[in-house]
Amino acid sequence: MIATLRGASVAHARRALAEQFRAADIESPELDARVLIGHALGLDHAGLVRAAAQQISDLTASQIDRFAARRLAGEPVARILGAREFWGLRLAVTPAVLVPRPETETVVELALALMDQEGPRTRPLRIADLGTGSGALLLALLTELPGACGVGTDIDPPALAVARDNAARLDLVARARFVAADYGHALTGPFHLVVSNPPYIASAGIATLDAEVREHDPRRALDGGADGLEAYRAIAADAARLAGGPAVVEIGRGQEADVERLFAAAGFRLMTGRRDLAGITRALGFVSHASRAPGNR
Repeated sequence: MIATLRGASVAHARRALAEQFRAADIESPELDARVLIGHALGLDHAGLVRAAAQQISDLTASQIDRFAARRLAGEPVARILGAREFWGLRLAVTPAVLVPRPETETVVELALALMDQEGPRTRPLRIADLGTGSGALLLALLTELPGACGVGTDIDPPALAVARDNAARLDLVARARFVAADYGHALTGPFHLVVSNPPYIASAGIATLDAEVREHDPRRALDGGADGLEAYRAIAADAARLAGGPAVVEIGRGQEADVERLFAAAGFRLMTGRRDLAGITRALGFVSHASRAPGNR
């Protein structure tokens, strides 16, 4: 590949890489080629268009070749870049955390809709994000709720380091803190809002996932136990103690009834759900029958 790129234009390099990806049955060959070449050159889409006739240097050709080899081996683009956009925010990702998915934005959408029913977004709020990973949910919510502060928990210290780094990059350190804990065990409520995107794949189903997920996302962020519901049992119990307002969780395909049952047993009622772009119910919002109004802080 390097030999074909030496001295080639940016436009030629994009076409050549896209053709290689297409031949390998990569799902979005043109997009992946554009993003990887743009990353190698430090250019966004508009910059690539302007630089279409620019020649690729040997150093850049070598870098593109390394990126291409990783992509052809099945590594997701976000892993190669070390970043992923979520809710319009550029978040760093490492092997310690799940790559944020577009469907997880349904949790943010539903949480904001429920918060909007209760008052202005500028009011003081406390948010808990249980199993925060990269911090995606908490940080997205803090950007939309300027009076809010929040805490994200994760059992894995390297994941917490990623979340803290993302908070720093987004200038949210003053309103976000991250603590090592198994879901909500270390927290004291109440919170105006509890959110979570827990692992929800049944253990036996991990082997059937796409290779890009199975081989590159941390198993602890995927594996929901024998029935895929292990995390929800813990979260429902913690939320019953912590929630002074809605609790919103992401769920897997077909888990709506089971998750509703677990939360009902913990004293919650289902308020509403939110479907993703594929029409799958992806987020559920609950309220506790014993919900307490948190004091502001």
